[in-house]
Amino acid sequence: MIFGKLLPREGNFFELFNQHAGHVVTAAKAFAELVQNYGDNTLRDKHNQDVDNAEHAADRITEEVNRLLHTTFITPIDREQIHSLINTMDDVADLIQDAAETMALYDVRTMTDEIHRLTDLCVKCCERLKVAVSLLSDIGDAKTAEATLKTCKEIDQLESDADRVLRSAMSKLFREEPDVRELIKLKAIYELLETVTDRCEDVAKVIEGVILENS
Repeated sequence: MIFGKLLPREGNFFELFNQHAGHVVTAAKAFAELVQNYGDNTLRDKHNQDVDNAEHAADRITEEVNRLLHTTFITPIDREQIHSLINTMDDVADLIQDAAETMALYDVRTMTDEIHRLTDLCVKCCERLKVAVSLLSDIGDAKTAEATLKTCKEIDQLESDADRVLRSAMSKLFREEPDVRELIKLKAIYELLETVTDRCEDVAKVIEGVILENS
């Protein structure tokens, strides 16, 4: 009994998950502001920096969670699920930063309607991800577990919406864009943004697995 009391228990994993999800949403919203104000060089630089700052903050949380995994004997959920959850969430932040950096590196000049639509879906996915993560600490409650699964379904639907936007965007791009260089630039941005929603869906699948194992 005394030995059990001395073992490191639980840590603050759920709080760290919440903090990380908050940084993901901050990155997504900063990217949306970047897209909205792309014609203003000063605002573009500011929002690019905001995306970077949020991604770096998310990285620090990921490092802390992975450190805690090595020092905590008893974890609130399965270790592999903790590892998968935090690292898949971190992929979301990384992809948002990649999209912002790619715009700058490729010198994208114009924000298309498709970029605006995909960005909006990314923000909505990240916001729903944050909600699902915030419910994790109480999934032992049946109503909370049900609400979490419902939120995960919403993320799945948003990812499907993004996939349809991507297919339509690609069709339009290859039919109507005469400049091959511009086509390559926009194709890369479209695919990165759709992949953000894919990773959000991956996070939702991890959360669904946690609920199934703990219900």
